Amino acid sequence: MATFISGRKVVTIRYDLHDGGPGGELLERMDVNYPFTFLFGNGNLLPAFEDELDGLPDRATFDFTLTPEKAYGPYRPDQVLRLHQSQFADREGNLSEGILTAGNSVRLTANDGREHSGKVVRRDGEEVLVDFNHVMAGKALYFTGAVLHVRDATPDELARGHHLEDTGVRR
Repeated sequence: MATFISGRKVVTIRYDLHDGGPGGELLERMDVNYPFTFLFGNGNLLPAFEDELDGLPDRATFDFTLTPEKAYGPYRPDQVLRLHQSQFADREGNLSEGILTAGNSVRLTANDGREHSGKVVRRDGEEVLVDFNHVMAGKALYFTGAVLHVRDATPDELARGHHLEDTGVRR
């Protein structure tokens, strides 16, 4: 008897994620040796991603595209900011060696206490250009894959809000 993806289920899938469509750059692969397992419907994944999987049975295949608006949003040039290097210093005013190298990921805490992740674009003297867009902003995400397994979540998984690697349940 098939089990279908729905709320309160732990889902294991394999997938390829391409930029834009089947011929686009491979952005991520989760295969049968390293599958993606998650608690469905708990708000940790893109809602449109879960909408595409909702109701699929064990062993079903899938093939869909999420537009930027349904994924990580459009690329926003206003999220690329010019900051003074002092904003990256520790409490003693020291900069970690190499932290402001182009391509490095950085985290900054805003005045309201929220943390923001960005990528260093370049350093111009004491100024640093940082892109705070999500790495997949502006991309249409094309997924193709298969449902490997669907099972009921355990009470402990439901309480914690995520799947557990070894639940102790043997089937």
